[in-house]
Amino acid sequence: MTAIYNHCEQLTDNIYSFYFETELPLQYTAGQFTQMTLSHNEPDNRGIKRWFTLSSSPTEDMLSITTKIASTHGSTFKQALQNLKPGDSIGIDEPMGDFVLPKHPQTPLVFIAGGIGITPFRSMFRWLADTGNERPIKFLYAVRSEDEIVFQRDLNEARVHSTIVVSNPSDAWGGERGKLTAEQILGLEKPAEDSLIYMSGPEPMLVALSQDLVDAGIHKSQLVTDFFPGYEKI
Repeated sequence: MTAIYNHCEQLTDNIYSFYFETELPLQYTAGQFTQMTLSHNEPDNRGIKRWFTLSSSPTEDMLSITTKIASTHGSTFKQALQNLKPGDSIGIDEPMGDFVLPKHPQTPLVFIAGGIGITPFRSMFRWLADTGNERPIKFLYAVRSEDEIVFQRDLNEARVHSTIVVSNPSDAWGGERGKLTAEQILGLEKPAEDSLIYMSGPEPMLVALSQDLVDAGIHKSQLVTDFFPGYEKI
């Protein structure tokens, strides 16, 4: 399928959301991902295709992806993404993935986002706010600095209880500090046996947290993960 580039929104110094329209309505579930194809000159060894979680909600008119773009040594794909002009087209596959809200609305949920791993949760929060749905969600969001916090409005409108943990905060930061740990997650509220813990973020972070949670008594079947390769641990 072809998607038409509409515009870009800069959320922080290095985080951008890119918005697209499709010729036909694209059916997907909040939290899913897609593969995009963007042809460009002299692509690096990562090529012209890239997987992205959709940060948009199915309730919104346009599709969006949200990603970090390094100021130096960025990939040619992301450079080409930044160089898109309104009306330019890219290829987009049918969204897929099972990192989505459970069918039973009463299931207790713990959401854990590391950095740019907030994108599938933004999709879910926007869907919840737009449809008037409510879920029993505790949300922990780990970032390096408070300047990297994004999508606060969507959190507020979805009425989700959130705890933000900043590993390298400024002196002015009045919230939680340090690295997000299994102890913090379990200290927020001991998950019940029917709880699900959704984790999205850099692969090293999720691997470490998953093991620590299992060691602390959480069953592997309660963990749902969405790895973001290529990003460092928060």
